[in-house]
Amino acid sequence: MSTKILIVDDSTTDRLIISAMLTDYETLTACDGVEAMAVIAKNPDIDLVILDLNMPKMNGFEVLEAIRKNPEYRKIRTIILTNYDEVDNEVKGLELGAVDYIRKPLNIQSLLIRINIHIKLKSIQKMIEQDNQRLDAMVLKKTKEVAATRDITIHALVGLLEVRNIESSNHTIRTQWIMKLLCNHLKTKKQYQDILTEAYVQELITTTPLHDIGKVGIPDNILLKPGKLTEAEFEIMKKHVDYGVNALQNEIYSDDDVPSFIKTAMEIVGAHHEKFNGSGYPRGLSGKAIPLPGRLMAIIDVYDALTSERVYKPAYDFDCSIKLMKSESGEHFDPDIVEGFMEIKESIFDVSRKFTQETVVMVKK
Repeated sequence: MSTKILIVDDSTTDRLIISAMLTDYETLTACDGVEAMAVIAKNPDIDLVILDLNMPKMNGFEVLEAIRKNPEYRKIRTIILTNYDEVDNEVKGLELGAVDYIRKPLNIQSLLIRINIHIKLKSIQKMIEQDNQRLDAMVLKKTKEVAATRDITIHALVGLLEVRNIESSNHTIRTQWIMKLLCNHLKTKKQYQDILTEAYVQELITTTPLHDIGKVGIPDNILLKPGKLTEAEFEIMKKHVDYGVNALQNEIYSDDDVPSFIKTAMEIVGAHHEKFNGSGYPRGLSGKAIPLPGRLMAIIDVYDALTSERVYKPAYDFDCSIKLMKSESGEHFDPDIVEGFMEIKESIFDVSRKFTQETVVMVKK
């Protein structure tokens, strides 16, 4: 593609002189600012403008302003032409976006050198932009590959729970939807606006299914026991938290190597059985010392456990479940999160009803 240079000057002589010295380039001309902007509109791929400041109808400053305001024209480089006694105009022109200036009467050799320099700079700029586009495409491709690998790994791990009838696929779907609803609601509140970014919320939703992954290490006679666990059995059951965290830590060589979503997953797995009053496990954390993913997962997991049938209990009705959860505000659950949960409880109930009903329909078919 040839280099395009626009020469804008109300002096016909100067236009002809400059055009004659630029025979190696494709040149366009304009006698004033109005005509210049019309030429630029038809040729937005212009590389360089040689711009006289003192012109009728629309002067050079106005042209510079118009170029600067239009995003399509911002890559155009401009050299301004000034008179020897117009130092203030030179400064103003540079402030408005010009990359260089040359004074009249024209020193043709000097102007040609400067034009060649800026054409080379523009060429280098194009090469850098093209390289950046290629790099962006490579990064996007790698990002998609990493995301696909992450999702496949999560689905494979959760699949182990479903194979052993530890969790149903609908439990996974429900908890993910509830996490999404709860996070999107909480981030409208001042204390969560800067924390629950779009990327972080997506991480929370994606890693929610891993909260009980450690249960694959618990014996079936405890995990699937229809009655209440003995104290000794419960101690074994509690180990599923450490099993899950350890599974995620196995391939971590240093903290610097830990992907963000793994850190989020570890906080969900490791802290979703902690209680706000400090009576939870495995570390007995309390209050805001419990990582936010754990505090969110705690209320989501308990709600779904209450409203779903399990091997050891029937499903509780919605109103009863909500009453129990309210009573645990400040004890089991973070009061701020309980408040947010209750504000969208009807939407959460819709999720529970939707995926439970779909399960029944699928069974009948």
